[in-house]
Amino acid sequence: MTTPFRNVSIALSSAQALVLFDWLTRCDDEGSFTYVHDAEERVVWELQAQLEKLLVEPFDPGYAHLLEKARAEVVDD
Repeated sequence: MTTPFRNVSIALSSAQALVLFDWLTRCDDEGSFTYVHDAEERVVWELQAQLEKLLVEPFDPGYAHLLEKARAEVVDD
């Protein structure tokens, strides 16, 4: 008998979400991901798209400063 997959939620602070989004975007742009299966690429794209829908910071003219503040907050936690 197979177990049906269910939705899973994870909690991130806004700083963590911004740092993760920036890293995913940078790795995607650089082509630095190595995928073993097409499903892995699909999951990364979906995660990046979900973060893009939630975050407003990437569209802020002061994005670089906001990202640095987020990085500092994540490291300090």
